[in-house]
Amino acid sequence: MSTETVEYRRILLEGAQVQVVREGDELVAGDGRRVKAADAVHLPPVQPTKILAVHLNHISRAREFQAKMPPAPYWFSKPTSALNAHEGAVVRPLGCKWLNYEGEVAIVIGRTTRNVAPADAGQYIAGYTVANDYGLHDFRDTDAGSMLRVKGSDTLAPLGPGLVTGWDFHDKHMQTRVNGKVVQDGSTAEMTWDMHYLVADVARTITLYPGDVILSGTPANSRTVYPGDVVEVEVEGLGTLRNHIVDGPTAIREDVGAQPTESEEVLSTALGGDWEFRGIRAPRRD
Repeated sequence: MSTETVEYRRILLEGAQVQVVREGDELVAGDGRRVKAADAVHLPPVQPTKILAVHLNHISRAREFQAKMPPAPYWFSKPTSALNAHEGAVVRPLGCKWLNYEGEVAIVIGRTTRNVAPADAGQYIAGYTVANDYGLHDFRDTDAGSMLRVKGSDTLAPLGPGLVTGWDFHDKHMQTRVNGKVVQDGSTAEMTWDMHYLVADVARTITLYPGDVILSGTPANSRTVYPGDVVEVEVEGLGTLRNHIVDGPTAIREDVGAQPTESEEVLSTALGGDWEFRGIRAPRRD
């Protein structure tokens, strides 16, 4: 595998969406214009048709919840309307309390992918970026099967700051910080299924297109964050994704649908406990 890496970002440059290449502290557009990375208005580094995520992959998270690893990856999806970018605001709707971070590595597909072997899957990966797979656990009681609102509400899928090509995913340090304090400290070495396996597993029945994103799982210690908090996810070789939490301007409507709850499952998942993966200790075979 090539050791040369290139980092591509997407930014707003004088009103236009532009792909740039990072050169040190600067971002360089194809026409030669330069902007300081710290001053740029970032966009998600890719434009996926779908975002797929594995529930449980890191050994430390399984141990935290006293869970037995399932025999194969379990999956959920996040709508593309949840996309967010580096330095973007993550919105916690009014009336909700239990918004959790989950620092992860995101795989970005580079070629149309279907029915490939794990040994060949690397040829179909464009590169990698940093992700924070936020979860709004207030809706866990009603959406536990689909995770639709839990993981798919607006702004809950920040990616960035850039797409890095040529990155070797083996044994890379991962860290999440809230207001500068380390809250997750892990490594890709503790993943049960590596990046190539995850791509091959999904692509058995789902065609992946260029730009599609696969979230590869989070280490232990996902916890609740609050408006005003600054959350950073740093992955060795991929950079640091930074977002801040804000309150939404409107409350969850009460005239339709299930309302936010604070059941044992919600609190145990948000604050750390053994509830979240209790249901996958003995997978059903039907």
